[in-house]
Amino acid sequence: MSKKLDPKEVEIFLLENLDFFESRESLVSELKFKHSSSSASSILERQVTKLREEHKSLIDLLTSFMNTASINEDLFNKSKDLTLKILESDNKKEIVKSVENSFKKDFKVDKPRLLFHKNKTIDEIESATGLSFHKGAIHCGSYSSEKMNILFKDKKVESMVIAVIVTGNEIGLLMLGSYDRSKYLGDEDTTFIQYIRDVLEKKLSK
Repeated sequence: MSKKLDPKEVEIFLLENLDFFESRESLVSELKFKHSSSSASSILERQVTKLREEHKSLIDLLTSFMNTASINEDLFNKSKDLTLKILESDNKKEIVKSVENSFKKDFKVDKPRLLFHKNKTIDEIESATGLSFHKGAIHCGSYSSEKMNILFKDKKVESMVIAVIVTGNEIGLLMLGSYDRSKYLGDEDTTFIQYIRDVLEKKLSK
């Protein structure tokens, strides 16, 4: 049976080890003190309050970091799976199916499309939309419903990211369409589609 601690012995121990709480801030934040009007007590209460707030901030920061790490790991795994599917595909038809299915199911894109056109057709699309589809071109943002419908054949699409893929005598358009007008507005939305574009160009150039 364990011996019950004597409060006096605890007090003596703490007096002999004044640095005991320096490495145990989380313990200090849990201590309770009797309210007093003395200045010494007020200072102590403020110190404890500050420690509790700092402890909470650290916990919140750690939680945020873990959540971000989890999201990044999930994105990495999905990206890796899509890359492998592209590289393992035997023909263009398989590539198109893998890319569109992955963006739809794994990345929750409302309207993913991967289409390949001859130069003449691209000229017609450029003329109809006013957009240039030269090698390396990226288009991101919210455009008129008329342009969206020409590209996606879906009047519900309100914002998009498009990357141009040049392969031999064809030009491919990797298009991600969203029913949310504010979905694709910033440049940060283009980084991932540029990566997939580069993988596709490498695969299709062989």
